[in-house]
Amino acid sequence: MTLIKSISGIRGTIGGSVDTNLTPIDTVKFAAAYGTWIKEQRTKKSYRVVIGRDARISGAMIQNLVMNTLIGMGIDVIDLDLSTTPTVEIAVPLEHADGGIILTASHNPKQWNALKLLDHNGEFLNSDHSQRVLDIAAADSMEFAGVDDLGTITINQAYFDIHIDAVLDLEHVNVKAIAACKFKVVVDAVNSTGGIAIPLLLERLGVEPVKLHCEPNGHFPHNPEPLKQHLTDLSEKVVATGADFGIAVDPDVDRLAFMDEKGVMFGEEYTLVACADYILSHKPGNTVSNLSSTRALRDVTEKYGGTYTASAVGEVNVVNAMKASNAIIGGEGNGGIIYPESHCGRDALVGVALFLSLLAERKIAVSTLRASYPSYFMSKKKIDLNHTIDVDAILVAIEAKYSKEKISTIDGVKIDFTNEWVHLRKSNTEPIIRIYTEAPTQHASNALADKIINEIREVVGV
Repeated sequence: MTLIKSISGIRGTIGGSVDTNLTPIDTVKFAAAYGTWIKEQRTKKSYRVVIGRDARISGAMIQNLVMNTLIGMGIDVIDLDLSTTPTVEIAVPLEHADGGIILTASHNPKQWNALKLLDHNGEFLNSDHSQRVLDIAAADSMEFAGVDDLGTITINQAYFDIHIDAVLDLEHVNVKAIAACKFKVVVDAVNSTGGIAIPLLLERLGVEPVKLHCEPNGHFPHNPEPLKQHLTDLSEKVVATGADFGIAVDPDVDRLAFMDEKGVMFGEEYTLVACADYILSHKPGNTVSNLSSTRALRDVTEKYGGTYTASAVGEVNVVNAMKASNAIIGGEGNGGIIYPESHCGRDALVGVALFLSLLAERKIAVSTLRASYPSYFMSKKKIDLNHTIDVDAILVAIEAKYSKEKISTIDGVKIDFTNEWVHLRKSNTEPIIRIYTEAPTQHASNALADKIINEIREVVGV
């Protein structure tokens, strides 16, 4: 069992022993560390934090621990209860809160849970702030409030509607065109909160939702990561019901994947490509995705005269690069759409509305739309190394070998060739190098990955 303490948040498995799992004691400690950090940011008379969770079995327990810890620190809590990651993100600034915590382990299996930490903008903490929270927890330097200064809990269950209203109000969400098409769409929400939010959104758009695994009970019917191999039920349901397409989201609804009308995956890498294509067709501008995302976004961006930028992996890095380049849309190739006109966080509800708008305006089938984009194929492999091996030295050696190619070292080593690329990233927790490649064919992508793996073995002499 595992407890991972990193700048991305606190993530672990439920049960087991303290400091090696996400136990109640660990949950309280890190909630208190975050509360201490909140108070360090601004000197105020009172503080407010928004809390929401996905539908995991452990969610209610973790939520009560977190909320009562914050109350014990004199911090008021806005309780959204069952929610989504993007819903909490938009709630933080609307509530004039000092921060927010989303209780979700995203695409991880049911035994996992996590504390995702937000700042007062409703955005994930940067690396310095995240490290400060970890340092506070390690030092046990938290102080709690006296009995007359305890915080309070205010329940607010209106935020699904508030979130959906905000999506429908976006300038380029074409509500009338969508409603006129009378779409039928199958929704696989892996029995989490997407089973509430996505059908509600579709109904407001005049779309008929066909619910599949939409009961928010936390009993995931399949691996919750929205990948092709996990979505056979969705594929079958789309074909059986004659639906226009299928939607799959992860448990906290910040990742989005589509299935075409034939039951074939649209490709999670192409979720962002399609949404960007739609927005850029109305408002040319710049885009951002991370280094491990498909080159197709660059191709679409340049078609409209914009500039594409690749960021380091991680949502906070994508957001920072978007702000720096004034990007109008961006995200991650795992199906994460970031549309700053809404907010600076991955949001499947926004992605669904933009995708439907594209289909409605172009009057095009999902399979035809996918065929209109450049086809690239990815390979995702890894090489396990000995703990004694200097992983950084390996990356330097590979960089030197390909010094005549276009190289980025902002996050591992990314080598851009004319028709393909490879991205090498080391793990922060294991002696592993992950190798991501993309090429015009699956064979070429696999071959490039295998070539790099063999070159790494030559460097280490194995």
